[in-house]
Amino acid sequence: MKNTKLHVTAKEQETAVLVSVPEWRQTDEKTKEYLDELAFLTETVGAKTLKRFIQKLDKPDMRTYVGKGKLEEIVAFVKEHKVDMVIFDDELSPSQVRNLERELEVKIIDRSLLILDIFALRAQTATARAQVELAQYRYLLPRLTNMWTHLSRQKGGGVAMRGPGETEIETDRRIVREKISLLKEKLEKFDKQNYEQRKSRHGVVRVSLVGYTNVGKSTLMNLLSKSDVFAENKLFATVDATVRKVVIDNIPFLLSDTVGFIRKLPTKLIESFKSTLDEIREADLLLHVVDVSHPSFEEHIHVVNETLKDIQSADKPVILVFNKTDLYLEKREQELKEDHPEALPEIADLKSTYMAKEHAPAIFISATNRANIDELREVLTREVAKLHFERYPNAGKQEEW
Repeated sequence: MKNTKLHVTAKEQETAVLVSVPEWRQTDEKTKEYLDELAFLTETVGAKTLKRFIQKLDKPDMRTYVGKGKLEEIVAFVKEHKVDMVIFDDELSPSQVRNLERELEVKIIDRSLLILDIFALRAQTATARAQVELAQYRYLLPRLTNMWTHLSRQKGGGVAMRGPGETEIETDRRIVREKISLLKEKLEKFDKQNYEQRKSRHGVVRVSLVGYTNVGKSTLMNLLSKSDVFAENKLFATVDATVRKVVIDNIPFLLSDTVGFIRKLPTKLIESFKSTLDEIREADLLLHVVDVSHPSFEEHIHVVNETLKDIQSADKPVILVFNKTDLYLEKREQELKEDHPEALPEIADLKSTYMAKEHAPAIFISATNRANIDELREVLTREVAKLHFERYPNAGKQEEW
C-alpha cells in the first residue's frame, strides 16, 4: 500500500470540528487540555480546526455519542461552514459511526483513526508501514458495513484517506481478512530479521528512550549519540525505531529512540507495533523523558508507565529525565516576579522539589539548550557501567567508574 504524504495548500486544507463528551467530574481546564491535544493531532495531519463542541454527560450516547440537541447544533454548523470532517475524542463504535455519517454526511473520524492516520503519514520503513497498515485493517474490519460510504462524495484523499480507506472496492470482509493475514506473514518475516539483528547485539547494554509524544526524545537522541534523527515539534515525529551505538568513557551501549506514547493510544496499534516495541521490551535501562513544562506532565508519566505495563516492561530500571526545563523555569520566573522579583529559579532549585524526591534517579535538563547534559551523561554512564560490569566482571573494576 502506498503511503502518500499530505501536501496541503491554504486553499486545499481540510476543515474539522472537534467533539468531546467529558464526564461531569472532569474539570473545564482538563477538558480544554484534552481538546488542545486533539487539535494538535488534527494540525499534525494538516487539517484546520474551526470549532469545538463539548457536552458533559454521565457517558457518551450509545447511538450518536452526543445527545440529540448537541448533534443538531453540530449538524447546523457543519452545513453552514461546509466542514469536511467531524473528529471525536474517543473511539466510536461501528454503529455510532454509521449513525453519525447518516446525520452529518461528512467524514467521521474518531481519536483512534486520527492517530492511525498520523502513523501512516510518519511511517518511513517497510516494517513501520506494514505495522500501520495492519492496524488500519484491524480497525476497518468491524466497520466495513458502514465506513467510507461518504467516499463517493469526496474528491481525492485527505485526512484518514491514507491506507485502507483509499478505495471502496476493498471494503469486503474476505479481502480485508486476506490482507490482514498477508500483513501478519510479512511482519513475521520482519520480526525474524529484527530478532537476528538484536541477537547480534547480545552482550551490549541496551538503553531505550521512552516517553509521551513530543517530549524531546529525538532531540536528546541526537545529543547523546551525535546522530541526525528527525525531530520536529509535532506529535509522533518519530514512528520507526532508531538504534545508535554510543560510547561514553570507553563504555559502549546501544541507544534506541522509539515511538512516543499518548493518552488513549489505540490497542490495535500497540499490537501491530510489536517489533518496534521489542526495542523497549529487550532494553536493559529506560530513559523516561518528560516534558516538565507541560501542565499535565504527571499524567503523562502515568500514561507512559501504564503503557509500559501493557507491554510487560514496567519492571526495568528507569532514569527519569525532566526535559524542557528552560520553558518550565520561564513560567516560574513569570509567576515569581510579582511577589519575589529578586528570585530567579534555576535548574539546581528543581533538585529539591518533590519531582526529584519522588522519582529517583531524576535529572533536569534542556535538550534544546543543552543545559545539564553533562550531569545526564554522568548518571547514564554510571548506570550503564553497572550493567556492563555485571556482564563483563573481568573487563575492569566498577570502583574505577
